[in-house]
Amino acid sequence: MVDTSVRFSDLLLDNPVVPASGTFGYGKEYAELYDINLLGSFSFKGTTLTPRFGNPTPRIADCTSGMINSVGLQNPGVEEVLHSVLPEMRGYFHKKVIANVCGFSIEEYVETARRLSEDESVGILEINISCPNVQHGGMSFGTDEKMAYEVTRAVKRAVKKPVMMKLTPNAPDICRIAKACEDGGADAVSLINTLLGMRIDLKSKRPVIHNIKGGFSGPAVFPIALRMVYDVYNTVRIPIMGMGGVSSAEDVIEMMLAGATAVQVGTANLKNPYACKEIIENLPKAMSFYGVDRLQNIIGEAH
Repeated sequence: MVDTSVRFSDLLLDNPVVPASGTFGYGKEYAELYDINLLGSFSFKGTTLTPRFGNPTPRIADCTSGMINSVGLQNPGVEEVLHSVLPEMRGYFHKKVIANVCGFSIEEYVETARRLSEDESVGILEINISCPNVQHGGMSFGTDEKMAYEVTRAVKRAVKKPVMMKLTPNAPDICRIAKACEDGGADAVSLINTLLGMRIDLKSKRPVIHNIKGGFSGPAVFPIALRMVYDVYNTVRIPIMGMGGVSSAEDVIEMMLAGATAVQVGTANLKNPYACKEIIENLPKAMSFYGVDRLQNIIGEAH
C-alpha cells in the first residue's frame, strides 16, 4: 500500500495534487462533475481588494502544447468572496483551501491577505507577485528582489496563517527572488507562473490577444518549470509548490524529485475537467511502477 500524503507547511494533504489558481475557479463547477474532496487542496481564483472585470477581449489564444491567457484577474473582490463565495464553497469542499491574493500596492496585498486569513476555510495564503496580465502590480513585484522582500514581510506581519509567495519565471533570477521571499519570512514558495508569450493572426496580421502579450502555460513549459523548481530547491529551505505544465501522475513524481513538496495543476484542468481526479487515481500505480512507497520521502531526491 503506497502513501500519497505529504505535509506542506501547516497542512497535511491526502495527496500533493492541487488545482492552480485561475484554472479551477472556486471549485463549484468541478464539484458538479466529481467529489473534489479527493484533492489535496485547491488554490481559488486570484482575489483583489476590489472587484475587477479583467482585460478586454480577446484574451485567450491557442498554442501548440499550451495556451496564452490575458484574463487580467477578473474576480468579484474580497468582500464578495468572504461573504458569499466561501460560505457556499464550504458546502461542497471540506478541506482547507489556498487563497490566492493579488494586489497593485503593498497596502492592497496586506489588506486583502489580512481579511482572507480570518476565514476558517483558508489554510494558506498564496501571494501572487507573478501575474503578467496587469499593469503596476503582480509581476512588477515579483521581478524585483527588494519589492518581493517588502511584500512578503508586510503580509507576514499582518497575518498568522502560512504565507506562500507565487513566483514568476520572467524574473531575471528566480532563485534570488525566492531567497528574498524566504528572508522576508515566507513559509513557502510556489512556482512557476506563466511565461510571457504572444500569437499573431495571419489573416488580420495583428496580435490575437487584445493586450498583445499574455501568460503562456501548458505542457510545453514543463521542462522550464522543472528546472526552476530544481534550482530554487538548492536556494531555499522552505517548501516549494511546483507547477507549470503538469498533466500526469508521472509529472507529479518528477516535480517532487526536483524538490516540490506539492504540485499544482493548471492548464490541464481547462482541457480536461477530470484532469486532477485522473492524476490522483493514477498516482498509486505510477508510484508502484517507479518503486515509490511514500511520496514524502522522494522530495528533492534527484539532488
